[in-house]
Amino acid sequence: MPEPYRIGDFKNKMGKRIIIFDTTLRDGEQAPGASLNAFEKVEVAKQLVCLGVDVIEAGFPISSPGDFASVNQIAKNIKGAVICALARSLNKDIEAAANALKPAKRKRIHVFLATSKIHMQYKLKKAEDEILKIAESAVKYARKFCDDVEFSPEDASRTEPDFLCRVIEKVIKAGATTVNIPDTVGYAQTSEFGALIRSICNRVPNINQAVVSVHCHNDLGVAVANSLSAIKNGAGQIECTVNGIGERAGNAAVEEIVMNLMTRKDFFDHMYTGINPKEIYKTSRLVSSLTGFAIAPNKSIVGGNAFRHESGIHQDGVLKKRQTYEIISPDDVGFYGQGLVMGKHSGRHAFSDRLKQLGFKLTIAQVEKAFVRFKILADKKKEVFDDDLSAIVEEQIGGFPEGWVLTELEFKGGTHINPQAKVKLQKQKQIFEAESYGDGPIDSCFKAIEKIIKIKSKLLEYSISAVTSGKDALGGVSLKLEIKKQHIQGRGASTDIIEASAKAYLNAVNRVLLKTKVIANRNGEV
Repeated sequence: MPEPYRIGDFKNKMGKRIIIFDTTLRDGEQAPGASLNAFEKVEVAKQLVCLGVDVIEAGFPISSPGDFASVNQIAKNIKGAVICALARSLNKDIEAAANALKPAKRKRIHVFLATSKIHMQYKLKKAEDEILKIAESAVKYARKFCDDVEFSPEDASRTEPDFLCRVIEKVIKAGATTVNIPDTVGYAQTSEFGALIRSICNRVPNINQAVVSVHCHNDLGVAVANSLSAIKNGAGQIECTVNGIGERAGNAAVEEIVMNLMTRKDFFDHMYTGINPKEIYKTSRLVSSLTGFAIAPNKSIVGGNAFRHESGIHQDGVLKKRQTYEIISPDDVGFYGQGLVMGKHSGRHAFSDRLKQLGFKLTIAQVEKAFVRFKILADKKKEVFDDDLSAIVEEQIGGFPEGWVLTELEFKGGTHINPQAKVKLQKQKQIFEAESYGDGPIDSCFKAIEKIIKIKSKLLEYSISAVTSGKDALGGVSLKLEIKKQHIQGRGASTDIIEASAKAYLNAVNRVLLKTKVIANRNGEV
């Protein structure tokens, strides 16, 4: 791909090439409870490259030492996509983004500044002329570090159109190679947003010197529709996330954007992307497992029911001609069903090969640990499904080599018995043991763990879900703890829900310990 991008670069006999800007690791990770550590972010970034996204927005470096480290790690380890970092229109933000991006072969600094009246009046307390000067100055400063600079007038869909056009013209003149038009609060309606993009393309004199991008939020459920309307009206880049995760109600979903363009080439004038659709399901499942955000069964493209038919009429039609009720083939998006894939007699090679098909890329040591877990599970379950494999492998991705590990758990309780739990934990090569009473087996288990690790926590959220169907299904636990004034997500899975709870609790604790270590290392470098 050429750098910097220009609107006409992707025009050919096939149609217009739409740039896919993935912000799963920045905006998506800002969704409450979706916190990822640096190791997990790198794993997602690797899969995004396999998916074929053009730009990966890796994070907001100035926001925290952890975010800086994550962006820096992605910049070091990820090839095949432009690595982007977000910055406010402040020199310190831009410098942080530039420093985090230093190792990247291809990099982009994404600068933003609010331009709507409500934001200028109440948040920034600045007049239009001041905003113009700040925006221009920020883009010029970013260009000192990077040739590829994107500018976003935050809350663009609620900005006065005349002023919006002035801002866009000014930042392009200052050196912005992409101008992004965000529907920051998901306020715009589809025809209205399309008209806005068309107006910008027609009214801004130097618009052909930059790519017009859009970033739509889903507060009113029209993020994908607005994004598609935008490219019909001149936009050349769509900012989106895997599974549509993100702030509040989320963002436009990359899988829905891509499959709309592929399925309705006739309507979208043969616009296309560089996405490999067969990687969609793998990517979706990886992001879901690492963030702990379950995918709704009726979610389009990647939901469990997306290719299932219960109606007799539908079943009859599909059996006669699949296209009668399926406009997308499951194979098109890499969806291979949830049938039995492994058993207790399966070997390492078959196990490793299946994990690759599911989108996991583990080290030899991680595969070995996951294989041991798989064998234990296979002895307990008659059927081992893909989701079971995803659940047990999740513990190996970006694992915590110096963290706490559950080695043994005993509990007792009943209607007239005070619940009691006894746990054994391992940290490195040391074994620790404690027992405690509580309001229930899970509470007593957590209290026993607290005795060992000596870290106080407050349980904020707790949810249980069946990973697969059947009485021997794995149970998945997702929880949120408050530890040292931080809200930390934890996940665990087991055929025993109390064991799954203990693993989720330790997962959260280990995240805190890892985050503390990253901050300490970062401060040591400074």
